[in-house]
Amino acid sequence: MANKGRLTTGIFCLFLAGLLVWHIALPDRARSETENRTLAQFPDFSWETLKNGSFTAGMEDYFADQFPLRDDWTGLKARCEQLLGKREFNGVYLCGDTLIAKVDEPDRLQMEKNLDYVKRFGEASHGRVLLGLIPSAAEVWKDRLPQGAPSFDQAAFIQNAAEKTGLPTVDLLGALTEHAGEPIYYRTDHHWTTRGAFYGANALLAALGKEPLKETDFTPEVASMDFNGTLYSTSGIHWLAPDTIEYWVSEDDLRVTSWKSGKEAAGRLYDRSYLEHKDKYSSFLGGNQPLCVLENPAITDGSKLLLIRDSYSDSLAPFLAQRFSEVHLVDLRYYHTSVADYMAEQGIDTTVVLYSVSNFLADRNLIYLAPRG
Repeated sequence: MANKGRLTTGIFCLFLAGLLVWHIALPDRARSETENRTLAQFPDFSWETLKNGSFTAGMEDYFADQFPLRDDWTGLKARCEQLLGKREFNGVYLCGDTLIAKVDEPDRLQMEKNLDYVKRFGEASHGRVLLGLIPSAAEVWKDRLPQGAPSFDQAAFIQNAAEKTGLPTVDLLGALTEHAGEPIYYRTDHHWTTRGAFYGANALLAALGKEPLKETDFTPEVASMDFNGTLYSTSGIHWLAPDTIEYWVSEDDLRVTSWKSGKEAAGRLYDRSYLEHKDKYSSFLGGNQPLCVLENPAITDGSKLLLIRDSYSDSLAPFLAQRFSEVHLVDLRYYHTSVADYMAEQGIDTTVVLYSVSNFLADRNLIYLAPRG
């Protein structure tokens, strides 16, 4: 029995030693495409970092991130947990063939601050300001969540936001709920699909008194059938079929100007270079940027719309550009000058604060909307 125990211990030690040698032999990776993030690198050593503990903490992060076959081990862990009956994986619910992000109870203080910033912006604006809060799949598809699974009541928050800000609202919850039986959210990502964005655009156009769009006006193009989104990355559930990304609006009809590098440059409605990487959703308008403008030469009435955006707007804006001469998108994470001044300079009299509920609850940049002083 003792010999058997020593043999087991020896095999286990050899296994660990093999992993260590393998780890040393492999080159360090700068980034994980699966997790869509930068990986920890070997930390700089000094007596000071050793004494204050930052070196050892950095080593822990380094070994965890650079572990051989890390992505495979993460997927195996999630599969084992599923077999044990687990249905929540790092804040993501497994709902059949669909992943749905849990929406936690927010920081109430931050939530109230954000509502106040938007209210003050609306009061100070010389134009029309609407509030559009986009519910996540956890609200629209709540019947798909595991029984008893907790998730923040987004419907109640949307109603409360309308009351607190006093702004006219876009009924995005109603529009999406009406089409809940359709693929309006990705199965592996937190964003809405192009179809979901289409319904969202029509809800916004209705709130603005514009003619709705018809699905028959578009010819969807399948851009990718191999999209594994953010929920795929964070959950470790890597065995679901990938999502399909579609482009509905023709690239030939619109002119795009981007300030992605901080300077004005020609942009793209669809930056197809992203389709070669994991972050395929960023192919819509090229992803996050301080400012982006879509112009439709076919509309000559001078109508302009400003969206205070998060990433949901990138797949929505091409639809709105079918009804406006110009659609401007401002991202407060990178644009910290006066939005009111920008509206005045550009002659924009209609603005929509358009955020997903999850982002609105936690965002710390809405302060840049509030009037200065």
